[in-house]
Amino acid sequence: MTETQITLKGMTWDHARGFDPMVVTSEVFCDERYPDLRIVWEKRSLQAFADRPIEHMANEYDLMVIDHPHVGDIASSGILASFDDQGFEKELELLSLQSTGVSHPSYNFGGRQWALAIDAATPVSAFRPDTLQDTPRTWDDVVALAQDKQVVWPLIPINALMSYFNVLSNLGHDFGQSEIGVDDAIGVHALEQMKRVSDHVPPACFFMDPIAAYEWLACRSAHSYCPYLYGYTNYSREGFRPHKVRVANIPTHADNGPVGSPIGGTGIAISKQCQHKDIAFEYAFWIASAECQKGLFFDAGGQPANVEAWVDQRCNALSADFFSETLPTLEQSYLRPRHHGYMAFQDAAGDIVRNCLLGDLSEKQAASDINALYQRGAR
Repeated sequence: MTETQITLKGMTWDHARGFDPMVVTSEVFCDERYPDLRIVWEKRSLQAFADRPIEHMANEYDLMVIDHPHVGDIASSGILASFDDQGFEKELELLSLQSTGVSHPSYNFGGRQWALAIDAATPVSAFRPDTLQDTPRTWDDVVALAQDKQVVWPLIPINALMSYFNVLSNLGHDFGQSEIGVDDAIGVHALEQMKRVSDHVPPACFFMDPIAAYEWLACRSAHSYCPYLYGYTNYSREGFRPHKVRVANIPTHADNGPVGSPIGGTGIAISKQCQHKDIAFEYAFWIASAECQKGLFFDAGGQPANVEAWVDQRCNALSADFFSETLPTLEQSYLRPRHHGYMAFQDAAGDIVRNCLLGDLSEKQAASDINALYQRGAR
């Protein structure tokens, strides 16, 4: 090691889509721009990624891949460096214009940009093209397919809650638009619609996250469709798993098309304690750029957030049109609440939805409990 060598530490999430592109882009960035720089990435499970408070990592890592619901908790904490006023105003403006749906603004809170979107995802539907030719267009179609024992659906608490938000928003009632949450009667109706399908899925679904549901579809052949799961382009690429899984826009409950899928994905953030922020900012803006997103980032297994990649012919050709087939869902996605204290609500509300779908709680009680929980912490 030379005296001039610099090492930046990063934390991301444990999946080929989350880890591999960070490693590859870091190596190329160092090789082309800073030969004496090392960016070393570590990874954590998907559940830990959603649960572990960012403040627990900001003292240990320079770069962090985060998801946007945390921004309300971190905006006033002083643990992250804002991307504003760093000399990248033109780049920020361009990334705002190139955002897939609300990916970029989802990391803006209190008038400051706390991360750059590098990965765009929202619940889409997924299917096995070798066993299902016509994908459901409406929720009634999904119900019929579920009754035929063809549906899997990831329903661990966080995903059960996201599906609840999805149904509500598609019906025209975004959860959290007002401080009450959503009208109780509308919440009951949404839960009733969900149970029409969840009553007919394998019991294993209540322990599945989206990755597990994808693995089920890609490696087994008893089921052919999933109505809501956060999209993973990897499973639409040739040779990733025994069977290719394709994607489609979400089924509709109303007449407004594939509206209301709760945006997810990830962004790259920088610890305020990073000793080499200038390099960290340069790297972050580079991997968020259209050039890197539709090139090196995608080729390394990443799922870009830049819309230039979503409309790119090569990216679509290599992923069975994953991007073009679901862009309408992404462009009309729903931005869930992000206020300080929201994460505690999300953790508890997911259990309520899942318990309702399991039959341990009535739809009326569940809808009321979710609203009461939200109202106690609403901002």
